[in-house]
This record gives sequence, structure tokens and C-alpha cells, in this order.
Amino acid sequence: MRPETEATAERVFVALADPSRRAVLAALAADGPATATDLADRLPITRQAIAKHLALLADAGLVIAEPGERRRVRYRLDSAPMRVAQQFLAALSRDWDGPLDALRRHLDG
Repeated sequence: MRPETEATAERVFVALADPSRRAVLAALAADGPATATDLADRLPITRQAIAKHLALLADAGLVIAEPGERRRVRYRLDSAPMRVAQQFLAALSRDWDGPLDALRRHLDG
């Protein structure tokens, strides 16, 4: 596994560890791009907290900030880092499949 792949996966896992950040991502997935104010109107999270969560999500590459009208920034999802994390998990799973199958055969035998 390449170090940059592992680093991307780690940032995604850290971002997804927080339920508030997952709620922000779910809101963006369901309703499309939104500002921090829009998200604060929809979620039980303060605008300041949402802004902090969006910054971490942007650092993880999961959201992209796009300048809007009147200096308002809209955030949209970017699924590319999520795909990297999925590939990381798939590779990790493949690494475990052989040893687990061998252990199962040993225990069954």
C-alpha cells in the first residue's frame, strides 16, 4: 500500500469518526451543496461548529469549498477520498482473508 493512499484513508477515517461530521456529509449528500449557514439551519449544530467540521472535512478532501455570491462559500461533496479509503479497506481485507481461512481450516481439522 502506498503511503499517500494510507494517509488519505487515515484522514477519511478521522473525519468519519465524528457523528456531527457524518451528519454534515449526509446533509450534503441528501440536499446538495450548501453553505455553513444552510447546514446550521438543517442540523442541531451551531454555525461555528459546522464551520470547524467543514474545515476538517475539507482537509480530508471530502468536501470542496466553492466561492458563491456575496462572498458566501458553498460546500459540495467529493467522493474521491472515500473511494481511496474503500480501496484501503479492501486491500486490508484481502490481507486477512488468507490467514483467517488457514486458521479456520486448522480449527476445523
